[in-house]
Amino acid sequence: MDNLKDLKILYIDDEEFIREDAVEYLRFHCDNVYEACNGLDGLEKYKELKPDIIITDIKMPKLNGIEMIKEIRKNDKTTKIIIATAFLETEYLIEAIELGLIKYLVKPIMEDTLLPVLESCTEDVVKESSIFNIFGGYKFDILNQTLFLDKEQIALTKKELLFLELLIKNSNRAVKYDEFISYVWDDYASDDALRSMARELRKKMTKESIKNISGIGYQINLIGKEDE
Repeated sequence: MDNLKDLKILYIDDEEFIREDAVEYLRFHCDNVYEACNGLDGLEKYKELKPDIIITDIKMPKLNGIEMIKEIRKNDKTTKIIIATAFLETEYLIEAIELGLIKYLVKPIMEDTLLPVLESCTEDVVKESSIFNIFGGYKFDILNQTLFLDKEQIALTKKELLFLELLIKNSNRAVKYDEFISYVWDDYASDDALRSMARELRKKMTKESIKNISGIGYQINLIGKEDE
């Protein structure tokens, strides 16, 4: 489970004692564990932290777990999400499957049940966290959030990193303008801000590294992937 230590886990549950116990347990295995007390708080923490793995209850005040996940899945199909709930209800189970969740766990969650699921998530995240080769000789390490040309690191702002991360995670297609606005700016950004971001990244790489798909958005120009 060494790979788990560097990943970010967000645990969401409105029951304080259950949440505290779970977070304490998870911190034995991971250095970056965060918590939220309801679905609305969870959604805000997700936007702020961009966790690798989310573990969430379903029945919570303000925004239930399913509705929160639906909001996340509008623009993010890759974050690993595990549902942990005391209610094994068919309607939720069906929705969970449709939302591309990793696992549906019934409380109380035992260590021998959770650890294999986390291990599976970790393997997937690490595989996805390889070094990506971008046109022009650039390499982006999505796990450590760094861009290199040869052995020289290229400085990127927080928003530029998020912009590039979204492109990499969806490298097989054009990323739509509204997806960038939701992922990078959380809520609102002008068309000029979006174009300016793409323009600045192209200056730091090459014009050909990020393709403009007219009327749709942008797509990264990868030339292969190098496993770590």
